[in-house]
Amino acid sequence: MESWAPVRKGFAAFFALAAVFFFANCGGRGSAGPRGGAALQIKGSDTMVNLGQAWAEAFNKLHPEINVAVTGGGSGTGIAAILNGTCDIAESSRALEEKEIEKAKSAGIALHETIVALDGIVVVVHPSNPVSALTMDQLREIFMGNVARWSVFGGEDRPIVLLSREVNSGTHIFFKEHVLRRGKSKGPEEFAPAALMMPSSYAIAEETARNENAVGYYGLGYISPRQKVLAVGPRDGGPAVAPSIESVRANAYPISRPLYFFTRGEPSGAVKDFLAFALSPEGQAIVKATDFVPIK
Repeated sequence: MESWAPVRKGFAAFFALAAVFFFANCGGRGSAGPRGGAALQIKGSDTMVNLGQAWAEAFNKLHPEINVAVTGGGSGTGIAAILNGTCDIAESSRALEEKEIEKAKSAGIALHETIVALDGIVVVVHPSNPVSALTMDQLREIFMGNVARWSVFGGEDRPIVLLSREVNSGTHIFFKEHVLRRGKSKGPEEFAPAALMMPSSYAIAEETARNENAVGYYGLGYISPRQKVLAVGPRDGGPAVAPSIESVRANAYPISRPLYFFTRGEPSGAVKDFLAFALSPEGQAIVKATDFVPIK
């Protein structure tokens, strides 16, 4: 089995939605900054926005002449921005879709992919829920709406309230493909119509913390004591595995994924400098500090 490594966490939760931060740092391509230096625009995954901001803040100390703006909005938003030329780096928690690859080809754009960290998607419930572990197939049944009450899994006789990310989210797409569709990119399986589509991972965390019936999912970096994290059993019948940096890196946790940077062509200038920093020992230490999994 191939092994990976993600990151993320511990930053003010309200940044997770889509805050924009400018840091006086970042040298290379892009538009001119307010102080006459370079400006670097990074857009995309809400999962990665705190990590991107942490990288930008540290990078700022090395390159005060460059302004770095980091925004969320979803992986699809970042990829659309890199395709239309309105950002320098797209952060994405999923691989490119076929339609995005075709759009890039038709526009003569060569997108460059770099894996910068690893992540595990954790399944969370309210702390009072007695359920501690579910299998991949049980999660599939729950999120497709085929099972409606917690009592089926040893919980109380309460309705299951489904929380999902919105369709533009890379986390939504990954969970659908790897849990609902059993690893296939295409298929008829969809989230139950009753699932509540939440605008951010932070929104799922907040709703799960207050709703005793809720179940949701988000990246490893959002784990907090206010939610209960479930262990997940693989489809082959093996033991349930708790999500952690160690289990994700070992590819033992069933719902794991790489996190990407996409650029237009081979990185150069400030983009190259920022990418090199993210992959450096200091950058990968930030990955771990934000509760993602380092690749190095």
